[in-house]
Amino acid sequence: MAQQRPFITCHVLDTVAGKPGANISVKLKLVSPSQATTSHWTAKTNSDGRVPAWDSSEDINAVVEKVKGELSGDDQMVWSLTFDTENYFGKGKTFWPEVELRFAAKKEEEHYHVPLLLGPWSYTTYRGS
Repeated sequence: MAQQRPFITCHVLDTVAGKPGANISVKLKLVSPSQATTSHWTAKTNSDGRVPAWDSSEDINAVVEKVKGELSGDDQMVWSLTFDTENYFGKGKTFWPEVELRFAAKKEEEHYHVPLLLGPWSYTTYRGS
């Protein structure tokens, strides 16, 4: 049986080199609502610049389902993705030692994909599909 894709996935594209941003450390954190457990996950982008799965003893999808059950009305989850860009470009070779992206997730959504288009002096992001 195929593993269910995580609620949140991301990928990095190096806009200067014109290639995927491979081997970038990424941290995913549930900012709110805060949980009694430490709700964060880590990963490294693969050769295609993607994070297809997260490393943690906590299953992200199980945590998401638990939190969704506790939300009411228009409540949303707030998530943070932090990319270690200085290690990717090299010390002193980027204006952004790390890039943190915070975004709100609605409980009725099934999946969020967050691409990061990255250069040493600029970045942009959008909600992917």
